[in-house]
Parts: sequence; C-alpha cells; structure tokens
Amino acid sequence: MRDTERKHGDKRSEPAAADSGAEGLPFATRARQVYERAEALVAGKSDWITVFREVFGPAGIAREYFSSTEEMERFEQTLEFRAIRQFISQLREQAGDAADRVATRMITVRIPKSLHESLRTEAHARKTSLNKLCIWKLLQSLDDENLV
Repeated sequence: MRDTERKHGDKRSEPAAADSGAEGLPFATRARQVYERAEALVAGKSDWITVFREVFGPAGIAREYFSSTEEMERFEQTLEFRAIRQFISQLREQAGDAADRVATRMITVRIPKSLHESLRTEAHARKTSLNKLCIWKLLQSLDDENLV
C-alpha cells in the first residue's frame, strides 16, 4: 500500500483480518471473539445501531474475522451469531421510538403487489408502520433454507 493511503487511514487494499490478528485462528475462536466483542458493546451500553455497525457493518469485526462469503455463511449458523442477533433485537426493542431519530437512508425495493398488501395488512394488525415492520423483518435472523 502507498504511504499516502496509510496516512489517510485507507485500508481498503489490505485484508481486514490481517489487521485484526484473526489470521490463522481457529474458526470457533474467531466466532467466540466476535461474540465477546458484541457482548462488550452491549455491556458498555451501546445502542443497537452501534452494535450492528461494529459487529456486522462493512468494517465490523464479523466481516474482519470472516472475510469470505463461505466463512460468513458458516458463522451465521453458529450459536454466537444467534446470540448477537438476539442482543441487537433486545436493544432495538428497548430503544422504542429513539430508534426513529437516527440518520437513515432510503432504498427502493420492487415487490409484487400481493406481497405489499400482505405486509400492509400485517403492519396494520400490529399497529405499526409498514416501514417499521419491514425493518424488523430485515433484522430478523434469516433461515438459510428460504434464501434464493
């Protein structure tokens, strides 16, 4: 990497796992370390967004320790992953309306009209907005059998 990139903190050309010291560690050890980092964030009273970003974000520890798609998919099957998702879910529930005051980005997702109607009906039944329902569903653990 060029010195100018180092000075400005640009590490995109280097593998993140090499920086974290995870290289060469057994899979189970890396999974445990990711869990322990998430647990420390929760104990430090971090909000759900911070925990999500620090663990699962593009520069998060899970991405550092499991840089390949195959390893990340394997990690997603672990008890540690499920526990971290539970931490995030609990923090989100505790945040309540505070979660609505964070900076957001908008995306457009094209879905069949029937799915839209189904989601709208479910949101109404739960007395929540369609947006909140979709975010909740996105944050739930995905069942690999249902992935296309």
